[in-house]
Amino acid sequence: MTSIDPFARFGEVPQFSLTSSVMTHGGPLAAAQYGIGAGGANVSPDLAWSGFPAETQSFALTVYDPDAPTGSGYWHWAVFNIPAHVDSLPTGAGVENSPLLPAGSAVMPNEARQPTFIGAGPPPGTGTHRYQFVVHALDVPSLDLDLEATPAVLGFNVHFHTLARGVLEATGVAGGAEAAA
Repeated sequence: MTSIDPFARFGEVPQFSLTSSVMTHGGPLAAAQYGIGAGGANVSPDLAWSGFPAETQSFALTVYDPDAPTGSGYWHWAVFNIPAHVDSLPTGAGVENSPLLPAGSAVMPNEARQPTFIGAGPPPGTGTHRYQFVVHALDVPSLDLDLEATPAVLGFNVHFHTLARGVLEATGVAGGAEAAA
C-alpha cells in the first residue's frame, strides 16, 4: 500500500492498515458507494483496520472528498466514539440510526445535513475526485461534541488526539460507476 496521509501538513503520525473488500487504495469506488443520482445506492463500504497503537482508546472515521468544487471539500460521513476494541465496520453501517455501528458511536451530519453515509456524485466537468476514508486512532475514550456540529469540528478535535491513522483513498468520476467502467 502506498502511504498517503491527507493530514500530514498538520504533523505526521504513524499510519496503520485500512482495507475494504470492495475497493483498494488508489482504485475506483464500487458502484454501491455512489449516490442514488449517480447510479449507486449510498451504501457505506465494509472497512477493517489493523496495526494501530496499543494505547488507542477510541476511533473516529471520516469520509471526505477534497476535490468537490466547493472551496472546502465535501464531507460524506463522520463517525466518532467508536470503541477501541472495534476494528471493522460492515457494509451498510452508514444508514441513519444504524444497528451495525458499535454501541456508543456517534454520527455527525454530512454535507446534506443527514447523519448517514452519502455516496459519491462528482458533477460533470470536475474531473476525478478522491474519496478519503480515514480511521483515526485516538488517545481519549470519547469526544464530547455536539451531534449537530460539522465534520470539520470533529476534524479539529481529532487533530489534537490522533495517535495514528489509516487511510484508504478511492476515486470517483461524474456519471458514477458506469462512467468509471
